[in-house]
Amino acid sequence: MALDISRHPCFNMKIRHKYGRVHLPVAPLCNIQCKFCNRKFDCVNESRPGVTSAVLKPWQALEYLKEILVLQPDISVVGIAGPGDPFACPEETLSTLKMVREQYPKMLLCLASNGMNVSPYVQEIAALDVSHVTITVNAVNAEIGSKIYRWMRYGTRVMRGPEGAAKLLEQQLDAIQKLKDHGVTVKVNTIVIPGINDHHIEELASTLKLYGVDILNCMPLFPASGSDFENCEEPSTTMMAEIRKKAAAHIPQMTHCARCRADAVGKIGEANQEVITKLLQGCCTSKKQLPGKNSPQFIAVASMEGMLVNQHLGNAMELMIYKNSDAGPTLLETRKTPPQGGGLERWHDLAKILHDCHTLCVQYAGKKPVDILAEHGIEVIAMDGLIETALNELFNGRPVPAYMTSKAPTSCGSGCGGSGGECAG
Repeated sequence: MALDISRHPCFNMKIRHKYGRVHLPVAPLCNIQCKFCNRKFDCVNESRPGVTSAVLKPWQALEYLKEILVLQPDISVVGIAGPGDPFACPEETLSTLKMVREQYPKMLLCLASNGMNVSPYVQEIAALDVSHVTITVNAVNAEIGSKIYRWMRYGTRVMRGPEGAAKLLEQQLDAIQKLKDHGVTVKVNTIVIPGINDHHIEELASTLKLYGVDILNCMPLFPASGSDFENCEEPSTTMMAEIRKKAAAHIPQMTHCARCRADAVGKIGEANQEVITKLLQGCCTSKKQLPGKNSPQFIAVASMEGMLVNQHLGNAMELMIYKNSDAGPTLLETRKTPPQGGGLERWHDLAKILHDCHTLCVQYAGKKPVDILAEHGIEVIAMDGLIETALNELFNGRPVPAYMTSKAPTSCGSGCGGSGGECAG
């Protein structure tokens, strides 16, 4: 299928006042901590990457998109740019894109990533006709890179310093090469940080030219409050003009970037309308289940005997998985939980095990696992009572009865047989 890539406002300056884009905020996790970044999910007055008014599950994102296209039919591009990194959340990212492609076959799809975990998914990206991918590359020198990043996670390993920066660059260049090999247009974003990498941009552009990068977007640092670079001086317009002029000798430059939010909607440079923000937040709380194999359909339960929700999440060695049927809540199977002793990574692993569940019912749970599972789109409900009663309500989009809701704090205490080290609030 031939897509009209000329309708992409980020890559075609001439049509940026004609066509708009929508970013679907379905990827809350990030595998890198940049020193210029402080992600806030609820800051509606800031326009910068990493900021969104809500995080959506994939089927909520499709519901949201349908309503956005009624309000703004000039949308030509659907993108995913966070608020974390799309490939720190590959399942959420790819399932969202698959649903959008099925519903809107002529829509342009694009992604923006730090590049750390893109390579394993390039074939899927190409198969979905994702026409444009943006990779943020801030240095092609490990020593310089080490001044920009606090840490990065490669697989299960956390890396820092020049070693981590070198691994990140290796992954970025590999991703760019593979994307180009598959015919995907590649834009590189580079954050210009005075005193750190401002002298390095021409070398960066020269290197990226060798990998076939199509366009370079040099972005002035936004000194985000709460970040390591919050007191760093923002580059002047003169500095940016000089940098872009030198870089343009190697790669065409993008000069109309608006530093879009992770939930940006409309034409480049337009602020999100209040009605759109309310729509986004409304879809975030929606319990509506859209049909399709990619929509989480099940509810997980922590129970000691199979009749009551009566087990602490930290103690549960297995969880019962229920589906809805004409006969009511029906036990589908049981699944082992990750072994104790894995620290916070245990809860990320649990989220993968429960990838097709939208809710987890437990007697108690700590704040950290609740927050981590929520980042993966799984709601944790603390309660006591009959499984059947609770699930009859939840599967029909209603809350658990108030008398069943656990009044105990979500933290380990006398009722927990574990050490408390993994799930304490």
